[in-house]
Amino acid sequence: MKIVALNGLLGYGYSEEALNIAFSEKVDYLGVDAGSTDPGPYYLGSGKSFTDRSAVKRDLALALPRALEHKAPFIIGTAGGAGSRRHVEWLKEILLEIVSEKGLSFKLGTVYSDVSREWVLEKLNGGKIINMSDGMPLTQEAVEESRTIVSQIGIAPIIELLKRNADVIICGRACDTAIYAAPCIYNGYDAGLAFHMAKIMECGAMCSEPVAAADVMQAYIYKDSFELRPANPIRKCTVDRVAAHTLYEQSNPYLIFEPDGVCDLTNSKFEQVDERTVRVSGSVFKEAEVKTLKLEGVKCSGYRTVCPATVYDGETVRHFEEIVKTVTDFVKENTKKTLPQNSYRVSFKTSGGEESSLGVIIDVVGQTQEIADTVCALVRSRMLHCDYKGRKSTAGNLAFPFSPSDIHVGEVYEFSVFHLAKVDSLLETSKIELEEVGK
Repeated sequence: MKIVALNGLLGYGYSEEALNIAFSEKVDYLGVDAGSTDPGPYYLGSGKSFTDRSAVKRDLALALPRALEHKAPFIIGTAGGAGSRRHVEWLKEILLEIVSEKGLSFKLGTVYSDVSREWVLEKLNGGKIINMSDGMPLTQEAVEESRTIVSQIGIAPIIELLKRNADVIICGRACDTAIYAAPCIYNGYDAGLAFHMAKIMECGAMCSEPVAAADVMQAYIYKDSFELRPANPIRKCTVDRVAAHTLYEQSNPYLIFEPDGVCDLTNSKFEQVDERTVRVSGSVFKEAEVKTLKLEGVKCSGYRTVCPATVYDGETVRHFEEIVKTVTDFVKENTKKTLPQNSYRVSFKTSGGEESSLGVIIDVVGQTQEIADTVCALVRSRMLHCDYKGRKSTAGNLAFPFSPSDIHVGEVYEFSVFHLAKVDSLLETSKIELEEVGK
């Protein structure tokens, strides 16, 4: 069976030539990941995508007709970047635009994976929450403050829609591996091989040379092995690259943890089949005794204003810590009667630190945008003219690359829920819909 990964993330782009090569022979399934927590909690909280709409549409518009022509179910994971209902609807809107413009018709399956605060609190009170970090125990307050909470689904809802003959599947927050492992397991292939293959190919051509998340990867799964080969002829899979990407985002080099269980790579074998193809065998799946789903929730923690600047004077660089203390004390004193206590926090992000230059970002988060703006302006102006021992110049300490110098970022989100929940069924949090779309 042949499975194709469109690229590492929907909207990153890919070679159209590579897509044509991939579909020059029979393709059984097409998949693509569309999201990640790598860009942080902002996108889950805001409901916005971190990928560009027109870029996402381009990637979909080229691939969708090919998938339908080959009768290859097209599986999309973590829609819109963060996978909440708002993100799924955003991606669905783009898909339906393409359907209308190209006169397409098919069965569309949708998996929503949002969960309510009430559901999470029930799990918490029932002792069914597992902390992923000792420093972040889940509390009722954290759940109640959460603006959006999603569950990271596995293969179960995707398989359910494949059973219902869905042609295209859009998922909310999903494990990257589920996109590619689900069709293999649904068709009776070994789960150990399926999950291992899915883990390597979910980033597109990242397991090839030259490395590229923005290109097409082909996988062939057999009874006792799977093979990987990039579609683009300028790339090749090597044992080193494929084995290295097995370790990607893994805390243990031998174990890949999934909602369904663990993929054990202890006896995995990597072989170079030809110049561009690698074969993998020996991976084993062990089913979990307790099924769990990861929960991701965010809360709004304030509003941000930043000011990027550069220091080009060696003496100022050497006295930078002294300047920061002077500025911090000044702002604290000047705002103690005008701003609520603990209504803002200031931090300084620095880079470079060479003898005569230093990059600085003044980062202020306030309870309101107005507070953040006020404090950032105070910090910036005081730092610009701050005196220090031995300073000879009366000009400014900072150079500003932009005018206006202060950038109003807006709402700031942080993870309030990042935990595992024990579930009776891996379909427990999935709302599944199937509909006919198009002419």
